[in-house]
Amino acid sequence: MAEAHPVGFRWVMKAKERGATIIHVDPRFSRTSALADIWVPMRAGGDIAFLGGLVRHLIENNLFFRDYVVNFTNASCILREDFRDAEEGATGFFSGWNEQQRAYDKETWAYEGHPNLSFPERDLTLQHPRCVFQTLRRHFARYTPEMVEKICGISPALFHKVAEALVAASGPDKTAAICYALGWTQHSKGVQIIRTASILQLLLGNIGRPGGGILALRGHASIQGSTDIPTLYDILPGYLSMPKGDGSEETLRDYLAHQTKPTGLWNNYPSYFISLMKAYYGKNATAENDFGYSWVPKLTGNHSFFEYLYDMADGKMEGMFMMGQNPAVAAANSRFQRTSLSKLKWLVVRDMVEIEGATFWYDSPEIERGELKAEDIETEVFFFPAAGHAEKEGAFTQTQRMLQWRQKAVDPPGDARSEGWFMHQLALRLIDKAKQSNDPLDEPLRALDWWYPEDEHGEPHMESVLAEINGWFTAPQPGADGVVFGGVDREGNPHHGPQVDGFAKLKADGSTASGGWIYSGVLGPDKINKANTRNSKNYLGHGWGFVWPADRRIIYNRASAKPTGEPWSERKKLVWWDAAQRKWGGIDVPDFVPDKPPDFRPTGNESGLAGIPGDAPFILHEDGLGWLHVAKGLQDGPMPTHYEPLESPVKNALYSRDTNPVVNWFTRHENRFAPPGDPRFPFVLTTYRLTEHHTAGGMSRFLSHLAELQPELFAEMSPELARELKIDNGDYISIVSLRGAIESRALVSRRIRPMHLNGKTVHQIAMPFHFGSAGPVKGGATNDLVPISGEPNVTIMEAKAMACNIVPGRLPRGPAFEEWIKKYVPTDGPANLHPEQPPPGVTKGPAAGGHGLHGKTDRR
Repeated sequence: MAEAHPVGFRWVMKAKERGATIIHVDPRFSRTSALADIWVPMRAGGDIAFLGGLVRHLIENNLFFRDYVVNFTNASCILREDFRDAEEGATGFFSGWNEQQRAYDKETWAYEGHPNLSFPERDLTLQHPRCVFQTLRRHFARYTPEMVEKICGISPALFHKVAEALVAASGPDKTAAICYALGWTQHSKGVQIIRTASILQLLLGNIGRPGGGILALRGHASIQGSTDIPTLYDILPGYLSMPKGDGSEETLRDYLAHQTKPTGLWNNYPSYFISLMKAYYGKNATAENDFGYSWVPKLTGNHSFFEYLYDMADGKMEGMFMMGQNPAVAAANSRFQRTSLSKLKWLVVRDMVEIEGATFWYDSPEIERGELKAEDIETEVFFFPAAGHAEKEGAFTQTQRMLQWRQKAVDPPGDARSEGWFMHQLALRLIDKAKQSNDPLDEPLRALDWWYPEDEHGEPHMESVLAEINGWFTAPQPGADGVVFGGVDREGNPHHGPQVDGFAKLKADGSTASGGWIYSGVLGPDKINKANTRNSKNYLGHGWGFVWPADRRIIYNRASAKPTGEPWSERKKLVWWDAAQRKWGGIDVPDFVPDKPPDFRPTGNESGLAGIPGDAPFILHEDGLGWLHVAKGLQDGPMPTHYEPLESPVKNALYSRDTNPVVNWFTRHENRFAPPGDPRFPFVLTTYRLTEHHTAGGMSRFLSHLAELQPELFAEMSPELARELKIDNGDYISIVSLRGAIESRALVSRRIRPMHLNGKTVHQIAMPFHFGSAGPVKGGATNDLVPISGEPNVTIMEAKAMACNIVPGRLPRGPAFEEWIKKYVPTDGPANLHPEQPPPGVTKGPAAGGHGLHGKTDRR
């Protein structure tokens, strides 16, 4: 965190100055480790075993926050009698597994007698053998400190030191936070790693309380914003699900029936979705045409970038827009990415510099080796210079879910333009072209409500976009209070009414529009852009920016008070029930129905938030409880289970199944995986970021001062491994995987150490991934070594744990490379070398569920 998120880390240091204990878990000793109280080196890919061991420690030693767990989590909920845990027979499979479909039928994961999860049967003594708590106890029973050592290389003494520190930092008067980033997400079970952390924090009572939580450290200024208002294929703004194209959601009625929960906040799903349709299509979206539902794209499979990549490679895709990414360096198996780009007919690249994605056709390792020839590549590349973040205005949404408005400091140089200008101008041209067409396929373009005002340079006013995201009443009321931008469209015609004051005002009848319900309130009827406010009033920062939803700085903050409504302690008070006023109040905006008393109990016939008890803080869930067991919404199991990385030096010590059963391997000969313990690839490779460079390097490698600070790619290794391979610090080495090979310098350091796993010594190396063939400093693209894979829920690749070999010396240049690599990477054999990997063409398992499936029924 100190290296990749240095600005955020200053708050960690402030906490340390006030007495906080800092624990750093990482295979590599870094600047964070140097400032931590406890450093926990571990084998990359063993996270669930380690966290699961901590969960077991809390349960078996009765160290969990009992009052919190009993009342606020689903620990007491009774599971179905036909549910089978992955522990039964140590198979690694839950009930419902279908080998032919390589997917789970999740029906048996539900509560006893309650498929919708509302009003579950509970045993508050936690003694029922089928209650979630007892199931969780059995599930993690074998995750002992000794097993953690076998899998992770963490000694029992160090394990207990961490466990004792966590327990000491949690309870009514204390809280502990967990921070994570790509080191957890970029795994074949990344979602389940974070789920294990959620279980740990729920058991400790650290969710919904000040100083607690699980904080996702975003790698860009607005990565949070790019999932809120998504650039993902499977969700719509506000984490609404993209409709399915398999016939199950053919009509709006079908779609809303599938997505709307009977109780909890998601019962308002129709209001959020129909308001989104009104934002997209304006007056063209009517009740008679299902508010334009037929114009919304439908999911027919896995439409992730990796699927498009394979279409590119197979000549099934003509063109692509490359904006805000550089797959020629940053994406998994980037060697294959560059080759696939050469099969396109056209490619549009928007960036501030000529990145490798724009230059692959004349300047790349494949060109240098003769694998590709520029004269044979038909891809026509259109390069559009882009504006930097200081050269445009708009909102960023950061780790805290906070929207902060950024003013433009200077105009972009020359022909450089902002993304807003580019998308606005492209849309105007496409809509105009569609209006000249009678093709039904063009109808969604013709229906778009593209109303945004622009300046003299054709740049759209970004506050108009924010106003639409906030939402308004759709009936035009020119001159009325609360109307922004005159309530008119680009031509001066009446367009919209006053702004809505928060998502609670959104309706399902077409009378409101909102481009992202969770942001509603950021620019309300007071016409104040709250993302642009800079007047902090308290330690939570109210008055500085806007935090979704409803400017609640800590979500689920009803959990900061006892079931009876009083604060757990004076030191950790946040919101509480004011008995005299008969409402919730406090320091933060209550994340609860304001006037619902703590002793409220639904009868079982209510819907929406009326069906949530007064002591159930997790209002997005139908039962209002924090989920230790996920009864619906995940593809790969209701409880986290340790699986080995797809490439691992060892077999799974806990289960007969080595890898996550539902993972998408993207099997292809160019994307092969090494089997467990393959002697050709004996070392573990993990990747990380440097402070001096940013992701694929487009914003840092081209700057002379940063290039000088970190001018060359290196691989960090232990002195023990260096001695074994006869490598000295600074030597050139070649790193090889089944996907390719790159060259780097060796950085021999005690910062990375051998791991001892069940009697076997395993060496790990760590490499940054910022270098490529363009710019003033060049180097191998580390992602050439990374396989393409898809975690089952969000289709992220596994870049933090894979197998490699190290060959002392430089990589051969030119055509000699091909003969050299054949010695280390045989080209013969099947595409599926791993025994658990399906062959090409076999069913790939379910399409990724994505964020939009959170807590929703999905039996794909």
